[in-house]
Amino acid sequence: MTRIEGDWLNTKSTQGVFAMLLDAGHQAFAVGGCVRDSLMGVPVKDIDISTDATPERVVELAINAGYHAVPTGIEHGTITVVARDVPHEVTTFRHDVETDGRRATVAFATSIVDDARRRDFTMNALYADRLGHVRDPIGGLPDLQARRIRFIEDAGTRIREDYLRSLRFFRFHAWYGDPDEGFDADAIAAIAEHVDGLATLSRERVGSEILKLLAAPDPSPAVAGMRATGVLAAVMP
Repeated sequence: MTRIEGDWLNTKSTQGVFAMLLDAGHQAFAVGGCVRDSLMGVPVKDIDISTDATPERVVELAINAGYHAVPTGIEHGTITVVARDVPHEVTTFRHDVETDGRRATVAFATSIVDDARRRDFTMNALYADRLGHVRDPIGGLPDLQARRIRFIEDAGTRIREDYLRSLRFFRFHAWYGDPDEGFDADAIAAIAEHVDGLATLSRERVGSEILKLLAAPDPSPAVAGMRATGVLAAVMP
C-alpha cells in the first residue's frame, strides 16, 4: 500500500485532530493538496481533513478537545480547527445536489467515494489515514504518478459544476503536469466546448487563478493551451 510521509502528518497538532474524530467513532482522512503534494515531494502548505462527522459535531469535538473551532465555511461543511496554533480545514464528506457553474448546493455524505466524485481532478481525490496509508477511491494515483491532469469522470460535467475548473486545469498543468505528455484530450475538448461559461465568473476568481498560473516556473505551455481553446481570449480579451 502506498504511504505518505511528512512532518506535517506526524505533528501533535494534526494527530490530535485525527484522534479527536477517530476516538469519537468517526472517519477521518487527510485529503487533497496535502496528500498530493506529499506524494510529489512538494512542501505542504495547507492541511485538509475529510470526515463523516457533521460540522456541528466537529465543533463540539473541537471544543471538548480544547481546540478553537472557526465556522469558516459551515454552509459547505467546513470548520477550521486550530490545534496548537495550526489550522486544519475539517470538512464533512459531501456530494453536490445542485450547481450553477459558480457555486454548489451540497448535501453531506457518509463515504469517501461520494466525496471523491464531487472533486475536480483525479490527483486531488487522494486520501490518507492518520498513519499515511493512501486511499484512492477513483484511481487518481496512476494519474499523479504520470503527472497527468485529468478531470474526474466526465470532464464536461465537472466544468459545468464550476466553470473556474477550466482555469484550474491549466494552472494545475503548469505546476504539476508533464509538459512532454501534453494535455488530456478529453479535458481540452470539454474546456473548448464550455468556454462561454467563463463569462459567469467574477473577476476576482479569474484574476486569482491567472496569478497562480503565472507564478509557475514555466507557464508558457499552459498559456498556449488557453489560447488554443479560446480560454485566453475569454478571460483576457
